[in-house]
Amino acid sequence: MAPMVHGLEAKYFGRIAFSYLDADDSQTDEFQRTLGFYYQPEIYLLDANGNVLQKWVGFTSEQELEEAFAHYLQ
Repeated sequence: MAPMVHGLEAKYFGRIAFSYLDADDSQTDEFQRTLGFYYQPEIYLLDANGNVLQKWVGFTSEQELEEAFAHYLQ
């Protein structure tokens, strides 16, 4: 999924900020607990205040992500 996500990051540059969490880094444990992380891959769409708008677990298609982006970018 990484190439697809990086492509979306380039496409939405300046409109959506993409961040990547290293699930194996113990320094991210608290953030993982806050998000409810339990499986790789997981994708979270957060608002400007860090609230989870939508969460995907496992394989997610580019179309699914773009539909959510279009909905929340209105």
